[in-house]
Amino acid sequence: MADIRTRLGDWELDNPIIPASGTFGFGAEFAKLYDINILGSLSFKGTTKDARFGNPTPRIAECTGGMINSVGLANPGIEKVISDELPRLRGMFKKSVIANISGFSIDEYKYCCERIDREEGIGIIEVNISCPNVHAGGMAFGTSCEAAAEVTKAVKSVTTKPVYMKLSPNVTNIAEIAKACEAAGADGIALINTLLGMRIDIKRRKPVVANKMGGFSGPAIFPVAVRMVYQVYEAVNIPIIGMGGIASADDVIEMMMAGASAVEIGAMNLTDPYICPGIIEELPRLCEKLGIERLTDIIGAAHD
Repeated sequence: MADIRTRLGDWELDNPIIPASGTFGFGAEFAKLYDINILGSLSFKGTTKDARFGNPTPRIAECTGGMINSVGLANPGIEKVISDELPRLRGMFKKSVIANISGFSIDEYKYCCERIDREEGIGIIEVNISCPNVHAGGMAFGTSCEAAAEVTKAVKSVTTKPVYMKLSPNVTNIAEIAKACEAAGADGIALINTLLGMRIDIKRRKPVVANKMGGFSGPAIFPVAVRMVYQVYEAVNIPIIGMGGIASADDVIEMMMAGASAVEIGAMNLTDPYICPGIIEELPRLCEKLGIERLTDIIGAAHD
């Protein structure tokens, strides 16, 4: 039987399968369906300093091969996450988790990362830099090397746990942004976040989503994600969590050969809530079929 364990820095995971932030909540809904402890880890719902109701509805639009969402980081805020959600999650999930942190200013990122860094059971802090910088005209932090590096330095100055920067694909050169994050002290990179997409209701002649545009995710974006993980692997010397359209064990192998040490599965959790346990079950069989003895042996194999 193939060894499907993997590592993110010093952290060993039983397998590389991690539900992505925003698609798994804080685990409670899925814990009713299966034992979520079979997962490698999980990335909980994106958390900001203050509670957020999110964007106006409708927030979801279906697409061929995926979906567009404009949920708007709806969450109870960092203090409620720490006081209510984390204790509840620890009661269901016995492994360390990934804390996904979002912010609209450097100070907000620092505050939230410093608060979550003190909590037990947090293995990695995943910093979403696809948020608009409210002090810089609304441009997302992750769309420039300078802004991405600034956030990285800021959160590293107040944390002790590994920090992985979650990158936006809506850029010209994602490798340069990854390199800027590494130079600023990032312990790892997570990519890709959603692409920017839009649907129009041709009967109403109006955008389907109230916010007009939103994040495009699902199997249709998988080739883009593989390409960007491949490019970033060649640019940095820190671990990568790959995500974007993963829908099968074959996709996991492909993403790891591109350079990912672990993967996150997002949109497919919403269409098939058993997608993660299904892939975990299938991985050893696929590894045996492909002659893979240890999953870690194939990380970056497509570059050799």
